[in-house]
Amino acid sequence: MNKAPEKKIRVLVVDDSAFMCKVLQEIINADPQMEVVGTGRDGRDGVALAESLRPDVITMDINMPHVDGLQATELIMSSHPRPIVIVSSESREGAASTLKALDLGAIDFVPKPSSGIDLDMKSVREELTRKLKLAAKVRVVRTATRSKLPMAQASLTPNADLAGSAALAAQNGGKIPMVAIAASTGGPAAVTRVVAGLPKDLPAAVFLVLHMPATFTKQFVLQLGEVSSLRVKEAENSETPLPGTIYLCPGSHHLRLSMGGKISLDPGPRIDGYRPCADVAFESIASFGRALVMGVVLTGMGGDAAKGAKAIKAAGGSVVAQDEATSMIFGMPAEAIQAGAVDEVLPLDSIAGAIERRVSKLLRLAPVGVR
Repeated sequence: MNKAPEKKIRVLVVDDSAFMCKVLQEIINADPQMEVVGTGRDGRDGVALAESLRPDVITMDINMPHVDGLQATELIMSSHPRPIVIVSSESREGAASTLKALDLGAIDFVPKPSSGIDLDMKSVREELTRKLKLAAKVRVVRTATRSKLPMAQASLTPNADLAGSAALAAQNGGKIPMVAIAASTGGPAAVTRVVAGLPKDLPAAVFLVLHMPATFTKQFVLQLGEVSSLRVKEAENSETPLPGTIYLCPGSHHLRLSMGGKISLDPGPRIDGYRPCADVAFESIASFGRALVMGVVLTGMGGDAAKGAKAIKAAGGSVVAQDEATSMIFGMPAEAIQAGAVDEVLPLDSIAGAIERRVSKLLRLAPVGVR
């Protein structure tokens, strides 16, 4: 008895460049698991074809006439949601628009080569096909009623908790409570929600490690600063982490803490396929901070952060993972859970509260002997 042929992933391509559409079609149709079922020349076409063709996944350009990619993403995700992968420029403007599209419900993004030559898209063939296959499996939901995150202003006035954290650092060889957060696919939106929920007087240094290019992390710092009550900055080489500050690892580097507690940025090659690598950051932060460290593993594909979470646990720290129901991709949290490194599995909107409670507990316990 002949086995029925495997059903192909049906892809809708939306881009105002006829040549780019052709290149994307060639890449996608060359993969035996996928096929292009339609092409749209602008966002208006994209919205109509998404409804009529009901593709398994959509590639979406940003800069298009009539209706741009942001408007099209919002319309699709609010009416007939389908998984969307943004294909956009790595320029500062392109990064800002892409991050906005992810906030509107897009699953992931593939940067167009910096040269701007359409033919160079073939250089990202593997990344594009991998992300399209992954996105096609994601359960999407309408995002039209997504609650707006509050605009926040960082407090510049020292308060009792931050002063207490400074005193704790003096008692513990310069060590303060530290929170290390890792995320990948679905990460920008998840991290934004967590950061928006952190109090302005959180007496801890917070480290963020996301799998995204350097141009995107520079822009993401600005967007996080709009919703965070804490100071947000890209981490810099040789700086000493301070309480009440969020440090985003640049997309071009790995982040480590030295034995003296200073940030070290390494532009070396990918580690286990990642740069930045969450395992590297988690392991070095655990080595320095010991029981004063809390790890947080959010949505993402792959197993990055699982080894790092085990290192945090072994050093006496604690680890929280996002639950499957609220994760866009449950890969990273699941790997950390399976490694036996997770103390709590929580829905996304409960994680900021868990961080606040843990840091408060560390602040109370540390003076009597955290090592």
